Amino acid sequence: MTACTIDDWTREVKAQPGAAAIGMILAHQGIVRGTSRSGGPVRGMMLCSDVDRLEEVLAEARTWPGVCAVRGWVNEGSLSVGDDIMRVLVAGDVRDNVFAALQRLVFLIKSEVVSESELPESGRE
Repeated sequence: MTACTIDDWTREVKAQPGAAAIGMILAHQGIVRGTSRSGGPVRGMMLCSDVDRLEEVLAEARTWPGVCAVRGWVNEGSLSVGDDIMRVLVAGDVRDNVFAALQRLVFLIKSEVVSESELPESGRE
């Protein structure tokens, strides 16, 4: 899937057949932080993804209860602080279904699609 903006995806999803069933759209835009989870400074990260697995995960998410549409994109390569890591969008019927689907989908992408390693600040490797 191409690196569209969340606004582009939202317009696309709202224009698709069956959009009248959509009651909520949620999006996740992950970006590279300047600190690790443990609080240490980083200059960026290396990111690889399994594009085929991403498509499988997105297809699976389309079958979840209440989900009307999903979109997803994962960046790759050497990323700097502030760069986008991923974008994910879920459109569905009601809050409970859409919140659960977005959380589950982001978890699956992070655990089954993405391989990442932080790049410590210079002199800390």
